[in-house]
Amino acid sequence: MTLAQSLLFGILGATLVLFAWGRLRYDAVAVLALLAAVLAGIVPADTAFSGFGHPAVITVAAILILSRAVRDSGIVEPAGRLLRAVAQQPHTQVLALTGLAAVCSAFMNNIGALALILPIALHSAHLAKRPPSQLLMPLSFGTLLGGLTTLIGTPPNIIVASARMAETGEPFAMFDFAPVGIGVAVVGVLFISFVGWRFLPARESGEAIEDARNLFHIEDYITEVRLQEDSPFVGRRLIDLEALGEGDVAVVALVRRKDRMLAPSGYLRLQAGDILILEADPVALQKVVDEGQLDSLGAAKMSVESLRSERVMLSEVVIAPGSRLEGRTAQSMRLHARFGLNLLGLARQGAPITERLGRIRLAAGDVLLLQGEREPMSESLATLGCMPLAGRDISLGRREVRWTAPLVFAIGIALVAGGLMPPQIAFTAAVIGLVLTRELNTRDFYDSIEWPVIILLGALIPVGVAMETTGATQIIAAPLLILGDHVPAWVVLACLMIVTMLLSDIMNNAATAVIMAPLAIAIAKGSGVSIDPFLMAVAVGASSTYLTPIGHQSNLLVMGPGGYRFGDYWRMGLPLDILIVAVAVPLILAVWPF
Repeated sequence: MTLAQSLLFGILGATLVLFAWGRLRYDAVAVLALLAAVLAGIVPADTAFSGFGHPAVITVAAILILSRAVRDSGIVEPAGRLLRAVAQQPHTQVLALTGLAAVCSAFMNNIGALALILPIALHSAHLAKRPPSQLLMPLSFGTLLGGLTTLIGTPPNIIVASARMAETGEPFAMFDFAPVGIGVAVVGVLFISFVGWRFLPARESGEAIEDARNLFHIEDYITEVRLQEDSPFVGRRLIDLEALGEGDVAVVALVRRKDRMLAPSGYLRLQAGDILILEADPVALQKVVDEGQLDSLGAAKMSVESLRSERVMLSEVVIAPGSRLEGRTAQSMRLHARFGLNLLGLARQGAPITERLGRIRLAAGDVLLLQGEREPMSESLATLGCMPLAGRDISLGRREVRWTAPLVFAIGIALVAGGLMPPQIAFTAAVIGLVLTRELNTRDFYDSIEWPVIILLGALIPVGVAMETTGATQIIAAPLLILGDHVPAWVVLACLMIVTMLLSDIMNNAATAVIMAPLAIAIAKGSGVSIDPFLMAVAVGASSTYLTPIGHQSNLLVMGPGGYRFGDYWRMGLPLDILIVAVAVPLILAVWPF
């Protein structure tokens, strides 16, 4: 083993550990891996950032933008309304939601499909009086299964197609993944719908907003105080008083004579005699009362219902991966001053956190209960990177379907499927078409892209190339090649798929595809057989992230609303993984023989 190979293996091992550790965001880990490879002399400095211009990266970015446009067009909402009407039994409800998620994710980003259907699923669970924990993980798994079926269904498919292009000069086409992917998706959805959901806990901790009092216990932390005439805050702004609480105190209402204002502006000037309705834990409240010279009037007799009005709404939201809130605190984000939002509750993995909310470092998958003005709420949530959950303040009603985005996207798909344009050109042209037709504005254009995924791909692609140029892939492939001398080739194929599955459960699935695709090619070339079945095995394995919540953002997003714990995922994920291997390997060999 050469020095370069040893250094590269050390970098890859450290990268894997950091991915599994989860304390650093995966895009930051990828950049660190790239910088380490450059400093070690493994990746030339002049090509260090060549990955950001790779066709796979451009294609993924374009698909993310198009997925957002299709999601916002409202094309799927009629199907959602129909599902709420017809899916009453547990297995039919799971089948309808999981099947819809799989169909959507075949042509949309996985997260986009989940964001579209998640409120529908929670609303359906509430109407059926069924625990959301029995619906949300099947929904997440459905988006992963559907992504297997097309080139654009998931980033690993795009990466695998690019690897084939680099090796043979011809990529996988748009629907080359369909024969295997559809078979796996159908079997997977049926398993989840009739068997798998029964392995999940019937946990009642992911209630929608109608049951927010049960989840967050807001009434226990609401107190009335009065501003004294000699208070130093008379004539000062409300946010000046809130600053005493260091993010742990929310002013949910202000009573001035006969006027009662919910979620008052932080720039409102305080007057002597104002009665403030505060939501805070006792420690933070006492500090505000003492330093602000306030009279405590005792516990306020307010319900969840009284905290909203025609102007002010409550919204339960989940923090999406890559959100501006991720890794930050409510205090540092100044939610009320900057975004007009009061943080009233925080739940993590289904368990409410009630003390010192402003100092809790927020994480993807956390569920927040927010209060704010109705009109700017949606824009604030989009800016922060939060997804609204089901509730009476979340509109699930009818709205007009806009057909421009779906039609432009369909034209792009047709151009790729017909071999008239490569994916990166066709889908970039589709994005420009939506901009020209004003279906997308500049803000939507940039907000639609999951920049952590783009950075991860751009940083790891040169590292993946280094695995080939240094001969590291041949060293890793050697044990499987030796195994191939003693067992049938399909066993080696199954082993490759299983290893890819296990890697994707602890690191991002796109990163797994970047690392495993060169290995698949090395195994195939060493065995003297076609690379296609091995690349297909990597594509299936990289998107089979069912054992943990950290392998894919979809799993992480449903963790909070579903009240799941880390160990809940393998209960349905392990038998699903076994079933996928049993179905996918014969299908691959039938469609893509050695």
